[in-house]
Amino acid sequence: MHAPRLNRLATTLLVVGLTAPAWAATPEAAALEKLVARLEALESRNADLEKQVRSLRGENERINAALDSPLLSESEPELTVRLKAVEKDALNMKKAAKIAEGLDGIKVGASLATVIQHASGLPQGMDGSSSQLNYRADVSVELPLAPLGDIEHKLFAHVRLGQGLGLNSAFSNLGSFANTPNALAFRASGASPDDSVAILGQAWYRAAIPLPFLGFKPYSRETLELTFGKMDIFGFFDQNTAAGDESRQFLNSLFVHNPLLDAGREVGVDANGFQPGFVASYLNYFNKIEPWRLSFGVFGTGARGANYQRSLTAPLTMVQAEKQLKLFDSRPGNYRIYAWNRSQGVDFDSTMAKHTGVGASLDQRVGDGINLFARYGKMLKGELTFNRASTVGAEFSGAYWNRGADAIGIATARLHAGNAYRSSTATAWLDDDHTISAFSYAPQGAEKVSEIYYRYRLSPQVELTPDFQYITQSGGNADAKPIRVFAVRANIAY
Repeated sequence: MHAPRLNRLATTLLVVGLTAPAWAATPEAAALEKLVARLEALESRNADLEKQVRSLRGENERINAALDSPLLSESEPELTVRLKAVEKDALNMKKAAKIAEGLDGIKVGASLATVIQHASGLPQGMDGSSSQLNYRADVSVELPLAPLGDIEHKLFAHVRLGQGLGLNSAFSNLGSFANTPNALAFRASGASPDDSVAILGQAWYRAAIPLPFLGFKPYSRETLELTFGKMDIFGFFDQNTAAGDESRQFLNSLFVHNPLLDAGREVGVDANGFQPGFVASYLNYFNKIEPWRLSFGVFGTGARGANYQRSLTAPLTMVQAEKQLKLFDSRPGNYRIYAWNRSQGVDFDSTMAKHTGVGASLDQRVGDGINLFARYGKMLKGELTFNRASTVGAEFSGAYWNRGADAIGIATARLHAGNAYRSSTATAWLDDDHTISAFSYAPQGAEKVSEIYYRYRLSPQVELTPDFQYITQSGGNADAKPIRVFAVRANIAY
């Protein structure tokens, strides 16, 4: 009811009350007075509501004006401040989600390893010292690319830098077959000892094609993997879970890779340990528990082939068959056999000849914390200083003594002198009263190398590893003094 009508009604009632005093005492008059009072209260509440509506309209206009501005001010309504804070948080979440989506699948790894070694039994005064320190740093990035239909593909890059050759140079002067007691030692391209140069060790592309081609991917149980670029051949051949990482496991290269391929230099890598190559691999996992794989690789080798000067004029070709088995109460094992052919290998006397060899690498868990391994290699064509090599060993988890992240590794190797090398005359060095002298001897038998380490974890990223190596009959020399190599390795990995 509008205010003018209420006023007229009240006036009429008042006139009636003045002109009819007798009527005012009646019950009807009392009821009329109550009605008038309620009408006046209603009119007052209506006026308050009109004030509140005008206030709300003004507040709404201020809120709309504040929301139209991206800035914040002290005079803004509290509601707009809160809304803008929520919008900002939502935008930040969207940005973070986009960044996370862009980084999805990217894998980054980084490590820094330092080794200090001391050898007893080395002739004094030879090139190199009986104590050496070195470090190596590695950074790797794996970048997935947008799928091509059902084909998944990626890029991989690996950068390496370091200083110090460890005791390797001293061992090469001894004529030892085990000429790399420190597989972590790295100096880019043999550069100046003062240089710490980073090099791009690996840069390769891989495409994983589900088979049958153009089939229904969820039903696929076969994959063809094609990889090409600059690579580490041991990432594709001769792998081993118990003996394949010099930054955490055995330090002597004899136990890191097949001795013929690595210490025997059959792989023919460049000065930094890498080479160009192409690898085709067929993976069959119809039996997901025990899959198998066939791999074929072609690699550039030699002084000019490994560094992209004449990469495939004298290539190294390798084939490998591998099978995963569940043995010893369904514990995992990996069994690999392989063969290689190098059209221009280098014999021990520096002559060029065709080299062919075969090898095997296996690792098998026989307990919850015991991982056994073995490797074997034999030259079928070609003459190295040693033509046959075998290594065996094991890694024991620290879970047996309540140190689950620790481990003990122990291994031994025998490097048998080649037939042609036995027929030759080799040179060895002796230390007689601190005077270096050379003498000739007839190589025979096998050089024997043993190694043991204890990997102690300080934190999830930091490990400290004391290491000991014992070498006898170095270079097939029955009169060679035993050599003992002590080392401590610190490895920080992310």
